[in-house]
Amino acid sequence: MDTIAKRILVVEDEPTMADVVSRYLRRDGHEVRTIADGHAALAAFRDFQPDLLVLDLMLPGIDGLEVCRQVRAAGATPVIMLTARGDVVDRLVGFGVGADDYVTKPFSPRELAARVQAVLRRAAPQPAAEAEGAALTFGALTIDPGAREVTLNGRPALLTAREFDLLLFLASQPRQVFSRDRLLARVWDENTEAEPATVTVHIRRIRTKLEADPSRPRYLKTVWGVGYKFEP
Repeated sequence: MDTIAKRILVVEDEPTMADVVSRYLRRDGHEVRTIADGHAALAAFRDFQPDLLVLDLMLPGIDGLEVCRQVRAAGATPVIMLTARGDVVDRLVGFGVGADDYVTKPFSPRELAARVQAVLRRAAPQPAAEAEGAALTFGALTIDPGAREVTLNGRPALLTAREFDLLLFLASQPRQVFSRDRLLARVWDENTEAEPATVTVHIRRIRTKLEADPSRPRYLKTVWGVGYKFEP
């Protein structure tokens, strides 16, 4: 597996866990900084400007969900959330605030390192030779697969890596209806802990960023009882 060496901020208040995770990530060539509480995490995010956050859900100060909300408000930096909880609702809340992936403790550090590489690959702009085709334009909306950028009325829309992948997949096959299960199979990798409701959460987040009225979407349409489609 090719390694993408990046700056990674690990926010974990359990010292042993933080040490193990950071050692595995450094072994892959990443520059790693570890932080143990939510307030310090936000300060480190501004100072360190990481390419990815590994973020524990339960933190002193402010919790991981609030850290993720504030990070997401600042841009599209990928976030992988860690938690000791295994409840579906917790995972959906994590995805709802913009997390790109979700790992439940206990986990293999090797698995986490692989998840980090997968998320970084999704978030990285592709070389021109590997781009998935020309930019897609639908009126005021432009989706550029190579640069992994979305613009609306000439202004950038800050989508997470997974949100971009989901939008691109649907927009590449306009008017075709996909069930949530099929979207999970095509857009999410097989190692991600995701349920069909996760697709609904991501569709909702994309709508808030692209639609003038998310309750009456122009682009991402719900086909009741079936799934979703992109209307060009």
